[in-house]
Formats: sequence, C-alpha cells, structure tokens
Amino acid sequence: MEQVVAVVGGGYGGTLVAKELDAVADVVLIDPREAFVNAAASLRALVRPEWAPNAFFPLRNLLERGRVIRDRAVSVDPAGVTLSSGARVEADYLVLATGSGYPYPAKPRPGATEVARQLDDLRETHQELAGAGRVLIVGGGPVGLELAGEIRDVWPDKDVIVVDRGDHLLPGFLPEVRDGLHRQLADRRIDLRLDTRLSALPPVPPGVAAGFTGTTAAGERIAADIWFRAFGVHLDTGYLTDGRLTPLSDRGAIPVTARLTVEGYDHVYALGDVADLPDPKMASYAMEHAAIVAENIRAQVAGEPPQAVHVPAPGRRILLPLGPHAGVGQLPTPDGPAAATVGEVRRRKGSDLFTARFAAWFNPRD
Repeated sequence: MEQVVAVVGGGYGGTLVAKELDAVADVVLIDPREAFVNAAASLRALVRPEWAPNAFFPLRNLLERGRVIRDRAVSVDPAGVTLSSGARVEADYLVLATGSGYPYPAKPRPGATEVARQLDDLRETHQELAGAGRVLIVGGGPVGLELAGEIRDVWPDKDVIVVDRGDHLLPGFLPEVRDGLHRQLADRRIDLRLDTRLSALPPVPPGVAAGFTGTTAAGERIAADIWFRAFGVHLDTGYLTDGRLTPLSDRGAIPVTARLTVEGYDHVYALGDVADLPDPKMASYAMEHAAIVAENIRAQVAGEPPQAVHVPAPGRRILLPLGPHAGVGQLPTPDGPAAATVGEVRRRKGSDLFTARFAAWFNPRD
C-alpha cells in the first residue's frame, strides 16, 4: 500500500512539498482555504482590483494524484491529524507548514477562506482607500514599505506617511541597500518617519476611510483619512498547544533538527515560519525548507536514509518592490551578499510578483 503523507497547510512551503511528493506517495493536503494565496501579490491586489484574481490559485488544481481536504487541523499527534470537522487523517509522514498570520491586507482576513469573499474584501477596501487623500501606514518593515510603494504608483497625488518605532530601515541589510531605499522613498514623496511611536493606534478600524488625528509619544499630531497596520506576525501553531506532538518554544515555534524533522521523530517535519529556525519569515525561505523536506521524505519512501540538511544562509536576502517599476534588493553571490539593481528587483519580483511561477505550479487538471 502506498505511504500517506499528510501536509498541514497550503501556503508556499506546504504546496511545494505536496506537489513534489505527489508522484511517489499518497499526498493529503489539508487547508481550510479554497485557494493558495500568493501573499506577495496581496498589496497590488488591493490597489489594482482588476488585477487581484492573479493572487489566487485554486488548491484543487495543484495535485494530479493526491487530494485536498478543506478543513482545519485542531490537533496533531505522531500518527495523524484531527480536523475541526471531527474527521481524522492517519499518515505515515506528517509535514507541518501552517505558516503565520499577518494583518489584512497583506494576508486575508481571518475566516475569509473563499476566493469570492477575499476579492470582495479587497474591492471594498480599495474603494475606501481610493477616496482617502492622506494615508497612514503603521510599520516600516518590508510590508509597510511595499504597500506605500503600491499606493504611490496608483495614486501619485495621495499623501502617504509611514511611521516606525525603529531608528533605521531594514536592520541587518547592507548600507547601500538601505541608502537606496531611502532615496527611492524620497523620490516618491513617501513621508517616512522613523523613531516614531504612536501613543495609541488610530481610533478607527484599519482600512476604513474616516478622518482622524493620531498622536506620537513625542506629542506630534498626525492627521490622516485612512490607516493600515503593517506589523504583528503570529505563528499558526495553535493546533499543537494540546501537547500531543511536541512542546513549542516560548514564541510558539516548533523545534526541528537539521533535517527539518520535529525533534524526537523521524517521520514528522516542520518548515517555514512555524519551524524554530533563525531564518526570516519569508516565502523564499519556506520554499527552501520545502525542497529539503520533500527530498528527505522521497528518500524515506524509497527505503533510503534521509540526508538533506538545512544550513542557515550566512547573509540575508530580500526583494522589496515599491510598485511594478522600482524597489531594492539584496541577493547572495559567491563573494557574499550584494545589492540588487532596480532592474533585477523588477525582473525577479516587481513586474508580476511571482504570478507566472505559481501559474505553472497550479496547472488545471480539467
């Protein structure tokens, strides 16, 4: 009988593992959503609603042989997965790839599992944003900056303010990358205010057009018509808090070995954001983990020892577009990390935000 691989989570890492193992095992992909969401495209989907469907890929189109179960894991133990419906998936191998949550619109709203609902949310928020003259983004990390760039590209006359409590952008990256980012933000008249902490979050919901005035800890007043939250990652590992599989770290991450097996098991794997690794919480790292997990499980299914190991990269990498035509990046080279040109950022990510890559993954079966 063919061995069963249960993959919990249909994000970047989970879908790649499932697709890679589809030919050699009985793959069961578990996710409550109707479609894979290319989160890298979410911010452009907000400002360009006619383009928004490009961010979604139906999970039913991913696998040729395996199956997708639209349900949520509520518990995992060494033998399988218990679902919110009460159903049970027994498996020979388990892959935990549930990722992390992040405030809308960078990721869908909690509970929005249907594509139609997610598109409705984006269209509604687009209308709110379109009517706002002054936009406040709280959080100056990559998400907040990408959102500012996408807004500026569509609405060059809007006032866009980004506040962040840190005193510099992109900590840990090359000075020339940070300097280039500052120049491009200034060129686009994006009002960046570092070392700025709001005394309280705005008194209106994020993504809703309603005039307000916020106050910083230094007493400065900031008036805006709409605001967005661009901070606050939380790991999606609540289904492991019952302790039936493994204790979690203090921040809710899953302890793993160099082969990305969960500590104490040789048939249970964890990857991406939920794995207790020093890697940044970014899609490219989850996909690297997925390739290692797939290689190891493929070897085990064939009766061979798993030998692929994860070695954290010595230098950080990023592609940070500011709309389709601008942005900064840092990429690995044989001589160490180097700044990417605007052309490289546009070609690798900014032009289509990886939609062509994922379209090739999700080849329709019908």
